[in-house]
Amino acid sequence: MSSFSDLNLPEILLKTVESLGYKEPTPIQEKAIPSMLQGRDVIGAAQTGTGKTAAYALPTIVHLTAAREELAKPFPRALILVPTRELAIQVDEAFKKFAAGTPIKLALIYGGVSYGAQLAALKEGANVVVATPGRLLDLQERRQIDLSKIEVLILDEVDRMLDMGFIEDVSRIIRLCPRERQTLLFSATINRTIREIAGWALREPVEIDVRSSALTADTISHAIYPVPIFQKYDLLLALLERTRYNSVIVFTRTKRDADRITEWLQANRISVTTMHADRSQNERIAALKGFRDGKYNVLVATDIASRGLDISGVSHVINYNVPEHPEDYVHRIGRTGRAGNEGEAFTLFSPDELSQLKAIEQLLGKTIERKKLEGFLYRQEPLMFNSTAVPAKKKRRNR
Repeated sequence: MSSFSDLNLPEILLKTVESLGYKEPTPIQEKAIPSMLQGRDVIGAAQTGTGKTAAYALPTIVHLTAAREELAKPFPRALILVPTRELAIQVDEAFKKFAAGTPIKLALIYGGVSYGAQLAALKEGANVVVATPGRLLDLQERRQIDLSKIEVLILDEVDRMLDMGFIEDVSRIIRLCPRERQTLLFSATINRTIREIAGWALREPVEIDVRSSALTADTISHAIYPVPIFQKYDLLLALLERTRYNSVIVFTRTKRDADRITEWLQANRISVTTMHADRSQNERIAALKGFRDGKYNVLVATDIASRGLDISGVSHVINYNVPEHPEDYVHRIGRTGRAGNEGEAFTLFSPDELSQLKAIEQLLGKTIERKKLEGFLYRQEPLMFNSTAVPAKKKRRNR
């Protein structure tokens, strides 16, 4: 399939995608849109950056505009559930672009901000609601939103929602929607829990898997930098000073680490901002915008920035800590090397993180290259051995 016109989309949407610069459908769009247009439930296994939003937005717009008189009814007919505020904002912005020229109204629902604008959007008769689970249930309990007329339910980044502890909230929201509906579920990974949810929430779904067999893109070169734990910050600073980068995301395990590292880098006159869950929504929006616009060259963040967000042009990723979960390593380094561009990812590794590193290499099925930074004064000899090497068994001698 070479063009969007082959997907049987209406002319208004074909003109919209063309005006937005879309040349041809991505694999998830090519495979999912026809099934969605037929009203089928869909399980889509696709990673961030594969065009998922357009894949579900375009068929939803077709569905909602099929009977234009229905758009005048003052209740939501489509619900898009996402794990984070940042992703909600991003999806809302993208959906509005796709729906340009149609009478579709949207409401953006997420926590950390006042209720005023969100309630006003609902009262104005929003047809589509983009929401995070917590604030959506809050408004439902206050009887400010009615989910009983939902015709299309979209669950985006489901694995991330489950990782964040939203399984009960997601299950409750699904049950608040009518049984007769179209349900579209998207996730970067499909585990047993997700299949259990799909088993009762979806009806005879079409399964579409466009994930690459390679967990990390060929455009990303990544390496492990062993270092004593008390020298991690010094090595981070040395890497930043000696690396030619356009923009860098430094991932940390905790919010406290993120704040501390940001302060250290600011003291060394590095253009840096930070992003984590304890920052206000306005601060998070400003940090992300400043990083995207080039005001800041370095973004220090927790895993809130590892998935879902559309951040283009990141040349480098640095893991200050080895991620606790091996899948997080894949998502973190996947923030660079996107859209065919080359990227580099460095992970600072101290001996106490050996078990986490082993898990990552077992997931990838290969050893990650170990490197020493030339000219850096190591206080202790770094641990350079192959962490996944299995010692050969000694042959017994016949006696």
